[in-house]
Amino acid sequence: MELSTSTWMMIFFIISLVASIWKIYAFLPNKELKDDDTTESSIEELEKIILDTIKATKGKLEGKELCLKIKEHSLFDEKHFWRFNENKLRQIMQTYYLKNPPLSSVKEIYIQHKDI
Repeated sequence: MELSTSTWMMIFFIISLVASIWKIYAFLPNKELKDDDTTESSIEELEKIILDTIKATKGKLEGKELCLKIKEHSLFDEKHFWRFNENKLRQIMQTYYLKNPPLSSVKEIYIQHKDI
Protein backbone atom coordinates (compact mmCIF):
# COMPACT_ATOMS: atom_id res chain seq x y z
CA MET A 1 0.00 0.00 0.00
CA GLU A 2 1.51 3.24 -1.13
CA LEU A 3 0.45 6.62 0.25
CA SER A 4 0.23 9.68 -1.91
CA THR A 5 2.18 12.87 -1.24
CA SER A 6 -0.92 14.73 -0.04
CA THR A 7 -1.64 11.97 2.50
CA TRP A 8 1.91 12.22 3.88
CA MET A 9 1.58 15.99 4.05
CA MET A 10 -1.69 15.65 5.99
CA ILE A 11 -0.12 13.16 8.42
CA PHE A 12 2.84 15.46 9.11
CA PHE A 13 0.53 18.47 9.44
CA ILE A 14 -1.60 16.68 12.07
CA ILE A 15 1.50 15.53 13.98
CA SER A 16 2.90 19.08 13.91
CA LEU A 17 -0.43 20.53 15.03
CA VAL A 18 -0.66 18.15 18.00
CA ALA A 19 2.96 18.91 18.99
CA SER A 20 2.32 22.67 18.76
CA ILE A 21 -0.83 22.49 20.89
CA TRP A 22 0.98 20.39 23.49
CA LYS A 23 3.86 22.91 23.67
CA ILE A 24 1.42 25.79 24.21
CA TYR A 25 -0.47 23.84 26.89
CA ALA A 26 2.76 22.89 28.69
CA PHE A 27 3.72 26.55 29.18
CA LEU A 28 0.32 27.85 30.31
CA PRO A 29 0.00 28.37 34.07
CA ASN A 30 -1.83 25.41 35.55
CA LYS A 31 -2.09 26.42 39.19
CA GLU A 32 -2.34 29.60 41.21
CA LEU A 33 0.99 30.99 42.36
CA LYS A 34 1.59 31.73 46.05
CA ASP A 35 2.54 35.35 45.41
CA ASP A 36 -0.24 36.07 42.88
CA ASP A 37 -1.87 39.25 44.13
CA THR A 38 -4.29 39.57 41.23
CA THR A 39 -6.78 36.96 42.40
CA GLU A 40 -10.19 37.96 43.73
CA SER A 41 -9.36 36.89 47.28
CA SER A 42 -6.08 38.85 47.26
CA ILE A 43 -7.84 41.98 46.03
CA GLU A 44 -10.48 41.60 48.76
CA GLU A 45 -7.77 41.16 51.39
CA LEU A 46 -5.98 44.26 50.12
CA GLU A 47 -9.27 46.23 50.12
CA LYS A 48 -9.78 45.26 53.76
CA ILE A 49 -6.27 46.47 54.63
CA ILE A 50 -6.90 49.72 52.74
CA LEU A 51 -10.20 50.31 54.56
CA ASP A 52 -8.55 49.59 57.94
CA THR A 53 -5.78 52.04 57.13
CA ILE A 54 -8.27 54.71 56.03
CA LYS A 55 -10.15 54.25 59.31
CA ALA A 56 -6.92 54.38 61.33
CA THR A 57 -5.80 57.61 59.65
CA LYS A 58 -9.32 59.11 59.83
CA GLY A 59 -9.40 59.63 56.06
CA LYS A 60 -6.73 62.33 56.14
CA LEU A 61 -4.10 60.64 53.95
CA GLU A 62 -4.10 60.15 50.20
CA GLY A 63 -1.63 59.08 47.55
CA LYS A 64 1.92 58.32 48.61
CA GLU A 65 1.31 58.76 52.36
CA LEU A 66 -1.64 56.36 52.29
CA CYS A 67 0.40 53.85 50.31
CA LEU A 68 3.20 53.97 52.91
CA LYS A 69 0.73 53.54 55.79
CA ILE A 70 -0.85 50.55 54.05
CA LYS A 71 2.58 48.93 53.75
CA GLU A 72 3.05 49.43 57.50
CA HIS A 73 -0.26 47.69 58.32
CA SER A 74 0.10 44.53 60.43
CA LEU A 75 -1.84 42.35 57.94
CA PHE A 76 0.13 43.56 54.91
CA ASP A 77 2.33 40.72 53.64
CA GLU A 78 5.29 42.19 51.77
CA LYS A 79 6.04 38.88 50.00
CA HIS A 80 2.47 38.33 48.83
CA PHE A 81 1.79 41.93 47.77
CA TRP A 82 5.24 42.55 46.33
CA ARG A 83 3.77 44.48 43.38
CA PHE A 84 1.82 46.92 45.55
CA ASN A 85 2.58 50.56 44.81
CA GLU A 86 0.72 53.86 44.27
CA ASN A 87 -0.58 52.77 40.86
CA LYS A 88 -2.01 49.54 42.30
CA LEU A 89 -3.59 51.56 45.10
CA ARG A 90 -5.17 53.91 42.54
CA GLN A 91 -6.52 50.94 40.55
CA ILE A 92 -8.05 49.34 43.63
CA MET A 93 -9.53 52.66 44.74
CA GLN A 94 -11.05 53.28 41.30
CA THR A 95 -12.59 49.79 41.35
CA TYR A 96 -13.91 50.44 44.86
CA TYR A 97 -15.46 53.75 43.73
CA LEU A 98 -17.13 51.97 40.81
CA LYS A 99 -18.59 49.31 43.13
CA ASN A 100 -19.84 52.02 45.53
CA PRO A 101 -21.16 54.83 43.28
CA PRO A 102 -21.82 57.56 45.85
CA LEU A 103 -18.19 57.43 47.03
CA SER A 104 -15.49 59.37 45.24
CA SER A 105 -12.79 60.18 47.82
CA VAL A 106 -10.91 58.76 50.78
CA LYS A 107 -12.72 61.15 53.12
CA GLU A 108 -16.12 59.83 51.94
CA ILE A 109 -14.95 56.25 52.47
CA TYR A 110 -13.90 57.15 56.02
CA ILE A 111 -17.27 58.80 56.75
CA GLN A 112 -19.14 55.73 55.46
CA HIS A 113 -16.99 53.16 57.29
CA LYS A 114 -16.04 54.89 60.55
CA ASP A 115 -18.89 53.23 62.47
CA ILE A 116 -18.20 49.72 61.17
